[in-house]
Amino acid sequence: MDMDRSASAVWHGSLKEGKGTISTQSSTLKDAQYSFGTRFENGVGTNPEELIAAAHAGCFTMALSGQLTSADLVPDSLETTAVVTMEKTDDGPTVTKIHLTTKAKVPGADKEKFDELAKKAKEGCPISRLLKAAEITLDAQLV
Repeated sequence: MDMDRSASAVWHGSLKEGKGTISTQSSTLKDAQYSFGTRFENGVGTNPEELIAAAHAGCFTMALSGQLTSADLVPDSLETTAVVTMEKTDDGPTVTKIHLTTKAKVPGADKEKFDELAKKAKEGCPISRLLKAAEITLDAQLV
């Protein structure tokens, strides 16, 4: 099951005054604006860390659905938020943490089994494995 997915970025100008666009192969993002302001301040547009958060939230949520399904538990809903923390380190700005918060409605699931499956999903989703240099934490709630 080898597959390649792609995205592209274009940048014009200096770091602080310049601006760029990000596009994805699927065209879901097409020329989405990003800049120093959207990355380090509160400008309008996206930034790489926000896109990593979206990718991780989506990947983990699908992995959790897979874990639950394998245990014969079909979720009514799974909602996940990922918060990416970037800190200034001696090496420069570095993503140091990712915190996942998920709320799940899963008929028939008990807390112990849910927690076990959520942990497996966190450890096994491809984006978690990619980002394991950062501390990845999880707050999984069965509602």
